[in-house]
Amino acid sequence: MTAFFTDYAKEILATGILIVITAAVRITITQLVRRYAKKEHFLEHRTNLIIKYIHLLTNILFIIGLFVVWGVKTEDIFLTVSSIATVIGVAMFAQWSILSNITSGIILFFSFPFKIGDSIKIHDKDFPIEAEIEDINAFHVSLKTKEGEKIIYPNNLLLQKGISIIPAQFEDKEFFD
Repeated sequence: MTAFFTDYAKEILATGILIVITAAVRITITQLVRRYAKKEHFLEHRTNLIIKYIHLLTNILFIIGLFVVWGVKTEDIFLTVSSIATVIGVAMFAQWSILSNITSGIILFFSFPFKIGDSIKIHDKDFPIEAEIEDINAFHVSLKTKEGEKIIYPNNLLLQKGISIIPAQFEDKEFFD
C-alpha cells in the first residue's frame, strides 16, 4: 500500500490540488452568479438553474483534468469525448426541442424581458394568446388567461414569437378612510 503512495505521489498531490481548485472555482462562480442575480432581481429558482449548469460544466472539466493528471493519453481523451459528444449529439438531434428549450431558458434568464406577474400577448397568427405569467422554468413558461385557462408555453417558441408586455391596468375605485 505504501508503494502505491510513493509510486503515485505526484498524481495524488495533483489530484488534491485539482479538487481544491475545482471547489474554489465552483464557490467563486456560485457567489458571482448569486450576486449578479440579486443585483438584477432575478428569481431564486432561475439562479439555481444557472448554477446547476455551471456546476455540470465544472464537473466535466474536473473529470478531464483527472484524466490528464493520471496519464490518460490525450488521443484517448479526445476519442472518448468525441464519441460521447457524437452519441449525445444524435440523441439531442432526436430531441432538439429539449436542448432548444434549455438554451432559451438560459437566454430568458440573462435577458429577462419579462417577469412573473406580467401580462403578455403572444403574437401567433394561428393561436394568439393573452395571459399572465405565473412561472418561468427551464423548459417552459406557465401562463394563465383571464378565463382561468392554464397554458404551458415552451421557451423556444416564446423567443421565436413576437411578445407584447401589456401594462397593468388599474380600475378606477374610490378609496375611503
